Amino acid sequence: MSGFDLLLFDCDGVLVDSEIISAKVESSLLTEAGYPITVEEMNERFAGLTWRDILFAVEKEADIPFSATLLDKSEKLLDARLEREVKIIEGVKFALSRLTQPRGICSNSSSHRLDMMLTKVGLREYFAPHIYSAKDLGADRAKPKPDIYLHGAEQFGVKPARTLVIEDSVHGIHAARAAGMRVVGFTGGSHTYPAHADRLTDAGAETVISRMVDLPAVVAALAEWEGAI
Repeated sequence: MSGFDLLLFDCDGVLVDSEIISAKVESSLLTEAGYPITVEEMNERFAGLTWRDILFAVEKEADIPFSATLLDKSEKLLDARLEREVKIIEGVKFALSRLTQPRGICSNSSSHRLDMMLTKVGLREYFAPHIYSAKDLGADRAKPKPDIYLHGAEQFGVKPARTLVIEDSVHGIHAARAAGMRVVGFTGGSHTYPAHADRLTDAGAETVISRMVDLPAVVAALAEWEGAI
């Protein structure tokens, strides 16, 4: 049997253009804390990771101890900016209107932030109640671990091999592939960079698109290909 029984979307950088806002806030905070890093470097290295995991990675690399208050400071600053500035990714509603499979969202963002962003851009109704946050599973179960994608498929009663994921980050693709799912990479967010598509392909994306309006045709094409994952 060809086709997919479920589509699971990442949110940040796939449905809403939020990764660039996160990178601006987090690069500024890291630079102020003694770890100079540009917005572009944030996008290339850390897109798709939680702020907590980013801080752990930087601490390990640079031996810079960060204050616990930096976690809360980033969350508050980022929530405020996202509420003011976040926009929908162009072409998302077109794509969703033409995709017939059941669908859900699997994200590293908190449930509160997901609700705020999706409501602001008018997408919540397209996915509710199937909007899942890795934070609700536990502090150590975020992408690149596969837990949130496995959880999403389980809620629908769909096997991972019958699930297609749409992801914009290397870490997210690693999570989906570890879950045993096929992946389409997406590079249409404002945080994209020159080697973005190549890195998503290297991480395991079967194909990469830069326009969300192309997703329905790509899903149909992949459904006809019974390649083993």
